[in-house]
Amino acid sequence: MTGPVVVLSAVGAPPDAQRIARALVEERLAACVNVVPGVVSIYRWKGVVEKEDELLLVIKTIGERVEQLKARLLQLHPYELPEVVVIPIGGGHAPYLEWLAEQVRPLS
Repeated sequence: MTGPVVVLSAVGAPPDAQRIARALVEERLAACVNVVPGVVSIYRWKGVVEKEDELLLVIKTIGERVEQLKARLLQLHPYELPEVVVIPIGGGHAPYLEWLAEQVRPLS
């Protein structure tokens, strides 16, 4: 996968969301992470329908960094089975997408 992508993941506690977002940006795996509060998730887990208040992490990166981002996200995430959904960005404001790509390029 190449080009800009959005990775979605939900987390239950604000401190976890902040810790994960900061680490991904500091490590240049993400250009930006939006922490969206007020998400209510209803899902089936181990045969039981659950309802949880969560925060949604909207993570912007490039496809070339997804596998590294995913590995790090799984290390940092407190859930037994973290959500990691990758959505390609089909278009957008070119200067923003160029900035995004620049922020996640590994330092030489």
